[in-house]
Amino acid sequence: MNDTEQNENSYGHVLKYTGIFGGVQGLNILISLVRNKLVALLLGPAGMGLAALFNSVVNFVSQATSFGISFSAVRHLSEIFDSGDSVRIRTFVNTVRAWCAVAALLGMAVCVASAPAVGRYVLDGGSHMLEIMALAPVVAMLAVTGGETAILKGARRLRELAVAQVCIVVLSLVLSVPLYWLLRYDGIVLVIFVTTAVNMLFTVRYSFRLFPVGGLACVVRRLGVRGVAAWLRRLLVDGSGMVRLGVAFIVSGVFGSGAEMIIRSFLNNYADLNTVGLYNAGYVMAVTYAGMVFSAMETDYFPRLSAVNHDTAAVNLAANRQIEVSILMISPMLTLLITVLPILIPLLYSGRFVAVVPMAQVAVLSMYARAAMLPVAYITLAKGHSRAYMVIEGASAVVFVVLMIVCFNAWGLVGAGVAVLLSNVADLVVIVIYAAMRYGYRLSRQVVACAAVHVPLGLVAYFATFAGEAWMRVAIGVAATAVSTAVSAYVIYRKTTLWNKIKERILSRAGK
Repeated sequence: MNDTEQNENSYGHVLKYTGIFGGVQGLNILISLVRNKLVALLLGPAGMGLAALFNSVVNFVSQATSFGISFSAVRHLSEIFDSGDSVRIRTFVNTVRAWCAVAALLGMAVCVASAPAVGRYVLDGGSHMLEIMALAPVVAMLAVTGGETAILKGARRLRELAVAQVCIVVLSLVLSVPLYWLLRYDGIVLVIFVTTAVNMLFTVRYSFRLFPVGGLACVVRRLGVRGVAAWLRRLLVDGSGMVRLGVAFIVSGVFGSGAEMIIRSFLNNYADLNTVGLYNAGYVMAVTYAGMVFSAMETDYFPRLSAVNHDTAAVNLAANRQIEVSILMISPMLTLLITVLPILIPLLYSGRFVAVVPMAQVAVLSMYARAAMLPVAYITLAKGHSRAYMVIEGASAVVFVVLMIVCFNAWGLVGAGVAVLLSNVADLVVIVIYAAMRYGYRLSRQVVACAAVHVPLGLVAYFATFAGEAWMRVAIGVAATAVSTAVSAYVIYRKTTLWNKIKERILSRAGK
């Protein structure tokens, strides 16, 4: 492992980019909280449930028709980008864009063709068929956005990605809330369309600036129509390796989004739209918001891992340090979130969402397993072993659906949280065992020690929620959060120069 690889996998580097994208995601979440609060007041649980169903349909079709470009292109472009060959980089960018155009057209066609069946079986009746057809352009825009985002990630344009994410979420808030206020339920599809368009336009703005498409006009003039057709065919053939890896990501994505769609459809048919809305709110609070630390995984960690995928020692180092930093950063957030969820959910949604608090508190515990599982799961993709990744993700989705049905039938919404927890623990066990057997991966002693401290603190915060007195629940939760924060801060202080840099910056500003 050379000095560059050692530097890129250092605690400081991992902490820096996890902090940057975690911070950006945190800002996005704060803005999203405002939007969710307003939408919850305007639409209620049933309206949010319907929006969640529409989004799950869009995600399912998008995953099924995207060729996995948004993920597989990152791996290929990262390797080419490190070589510094500008001709190969530009050729591969054109290849990605050609495949994205095919994916966009295919996605639109599948969305329109499947609308009658989806309306009947997923949305409990055919009354929403036209709305699903109207979502076809959304699927196309997601294909374009996924490809351009992959280009920015592979080229390590992380700053542009961070700025784009902030702009997207701010503008989405400004546009979506007035539409919901004016149209209520009738505005759901329009809001999905508008926010997706905003996402695409901002992403394209940055990626086209980096790799302009103006060269396409020159190609047309130089080659003529037949020459361009041959050129496009060659691009599609050149991208076959990327698509082969992407197929695994497609299937795993279909399993994942399909599982979410099946679960929401099950809740809608077995219970009602209110239950879907409650489940979605609890899932968002526990998994999406608590998982903001994971936002750096795909953006920074996966390209780094792909660049060293042939070096077992470097892969182990990168994975273990990513796990350790993730646990250190997320653990204080989890203990605090468990403690304050009874206050946060009514505050951020409305009083009608209080019933989902116990579910969300259980589901938050799953983030400990997820923090350890995700970095190891990426090893299979970084190695290019698409079939293995596909099988593991498929089995995971099946287990998740089965656990959700069994646990919801047994314990209602709390059971849904238990299903989220158990499925993540099962994923962790299976993926770590597989990576150890096939790739020689080993959890480091530092990771085990870190988990041995922080996971019990999370359990203390959770079991404190059963205390009879409110002040006792809060006191124990706050104490667990304080200990978790102190431990994380101490370890970060010992292993990085972060505090020295902060102190130097403060002193330099104070001296001005």
